[in-house]
Amino acid sequence: MKHGKSKTLATWIALVGGALGLHRFYLAGARDIWGWLYPLPTLLGLYGVFRMREFGLDDQLAWLLIPLLGLALSAAMLSAIVYGLTSDEVWQQRHNPDRTPAAPSGWLAVIGVIVALLIGASVLMATIAFSSQRFFEYQVDQARQLSR
Repeated sequence: MKHGKSKTLATWIALVGGALGLHRFYLAGARDIWGWLYPLPTLLGLYGVFRMREFGLDDQLAWLLIPLLGLALSAAMLSAIVYGLTSDEVWQQRHNPDRTPAAPSGWLAVIGVIVALLIGASVLMATIAFSSQRFFEYQVDQARQLSR
């Protein structure tokens, strides 16, 4: 017997493993191209973090790659928010059209949305701050080199 797709479970999968596309695989299966594209920016961003830890803050490749991780995490949190805030009726029509109406999703989906909002907003603000700081520091260094 085929089980329906749970809105609450999809929300929490996006929250916990969304940066690797696990929520896409849950909803659309292993053939989902978007699910396979999620790990690439996540892994590139993690590589940037490891480069920064090894070579320091002056490694330009690291500060170009790290924002990819932040954007991947933010996109996953946005997916969790969208899943959790989708009405139960729309969710049923979209993901379980051939099944009888499911029970209401309840508070676990709402809690997942709250956690995703906290994490997503924090990660997005940190990504913007990090990228802006590195960009302006680079601009200052370029100006210093030209003035010599």
